[in-house]
Amino acid sequence: MKHIGMIGGIGPAATEFYYRNLVKKFADVGEVMDLTIVHANTAELISNFQRGANMEQAEIFRNFSERLEKAGADFVVVTSMAGHFCIEEFAGVSTLPVLNAVPTIDARFAKDRLSKVGVLGTNGVMQSKFYGGVRSAELITPSEETFERVSEEYFAIARTGACTDAQRTFFFEEGQKMIDRGAEAIVLAGTDLCLAFDNQEPGYLVLDSALIHVDAIYEAATAN
Repeated sequence: MKHIGMIGGIGPAATEFYYRNLVKKFADVGEVMDLTIVHANTAELISNFQRGANMEQAEIFRNFSERLEKAGADFVVVTSMAGHFCIEEFAGVSTLPVLNAVPTIDARFAKDRLSKVGVLGTNGVMQSKFYGGVRSAELITPSEETFERVSEEYFAIARTGACTDAQRTFFFEEGQKMIDRGAEAIVLAGTDLCLAFDNQEPGYLVLDSALIHVDAIYEAATAN
């Protein structure tokens, strides 16, 4: 069993979502998880994300990887799709192997034979279409009229760790608009969107990038 190193806190709800679902996966098969979590600063990450300060954030993550390595971790994960804006830079300086979420998401689209997927998340993730790492499906994003609001509402729930009914309705409607434009499914490309969609029925197929990443983390931790 490999020791999982998790960079959390970005935001707190996303960290709890990863943790809760990893606990369940291990418990379902009667295995004991080995996990250490370090807490990153949401406001700092959002600032670096918006400024395009990739190396600055990568160095912050590198310091966390050193702490996780000292705690015995075998690999490290970032519990934030927004946090993946510097994942390549981080992988280059990390003291531990980095399990990047994006290739696992691309593989899931290919496995499910999805040809067109709508993306909800931060402006950076949506505009770059998962940082250019998805090639198995065409990705579409919200319209120009609501694109920035989707990102703003996402950052609002990430900061507060809570989603209002109005925000939930807004995200559901934005997803439906992309379904109406031909998307076969909507992927939640912002980890804190679990606050809006978890245990809900929006009326269309939803894939959660965090759960896809969780599956990959479990597989990596239990691999021989």
